Amino acid sequence: MKIAITATSPDIDAGVDPRFGRCAGFVIADTESDEWDAFPNPAINSASGAGIQAAQFVADKGVKAVISGAFGPNAYQALAAAGIEMYSAGGITVRQAIEDYKAGRLTRVSAPSPGAGHGGGWGRGGGRGRGRGGW
Repeated sequence: MKIAITATSPDIDAGVDPRFGRCAGFVIADTESDEWDAFPNPAINSASGAGIQAAQFVADKGVKAVISGAFGPNAYQALAAAGIEMYSAGGITVRQAIEDYKAGRLTRVSAPSPGAGHGGGWGRGGGRGRGRGGW
């Protein structure tokens, strides 16, 4: 089964990005083959609707579950409408999130995250890399 994990950089040992719609990118992993690939988030710089656009991106990749730190209301609704399960994880690596998902240790999200979405105040850094790492 394919799962997507929000990632701070294109590496399985990167941290789980606390944002869904404006995460730096996604690591999409196959839980059966343990193969994975990294993709930059095409919605990161969207003027609006980043959560919906990011949800469409992972749905188009055939993902059945998403792991992130937080899900805003629009992202939550779009993912739920697509039948994609959502799980909360923070402060761990993408690799650990995959292991925790496979072991059933993650908490399934049943509502949008409080304070997430609509700008959320996360910030993305203003330096030359714009806070996006190696994407």
